[in-house]
Amino acid sequence: MTTGPGERDERILVRLRVNGVEHAVRAEPRESLAELLREKLRLTGTHVGCEQGVCGACTVLLDGASVRSCLLLAVQADGHEVTTVEGLASGASASHPLRRAFTDNHALQCGFCTPGVLMTAYELLSTRRGLSERDIRVALSGNLCRCTGYQGIIAAVRQADEQWERDVPDQQHTDRQH
Repeated sequence: MTTGPGERDERILVRLRVNGVEHAVRAEPRESLAELLREKLRLTGTHVGCEQGVCGACTVLLDGASVRSCLLLAVQADGHEVTTVEGLASGASASHPLRRAFTDNHALQCGFCTPGVLMTAYELLSTRRGLSERDIRVALSGNLCRCTGYQGIIAAVRQADEQWERDVPDQQHTDRQH
């Protein structure tokens, strides 16, 4: 955005680390984190569905905890670490157990909800092992799949749970059971 003569640039400098890369981006005061990720950083894996925090398609991790990036202002992410679905596909995570499990279990249908489901499942698997079907269903209850492909998604998270320790050896996890 450019400003004309006599106009004041009200954008705010936001410094954040996204998928391990430092960024300094000027954001509008009311710009959402989803908009910043998609439009300024070109990380289009984060989808925007309902824009009310209900569908979960825009889920990303902020300092390891899932957030709805359509509801979070970009300026609120200043100084924080953000992980998007693209972060699961980079570097050593190229063969991430979640990605393999989703492929193995045909957990992808139209794919619109998949980034949010993956980030929610990643947060869950980063903190707990030995998940029951109920545990997985409760954790994913905020992610809506309009194709109703939940059986494949649940099977994929269970498979990733079984393979996590072997395939993600440096992953630190703490038990945050409720």
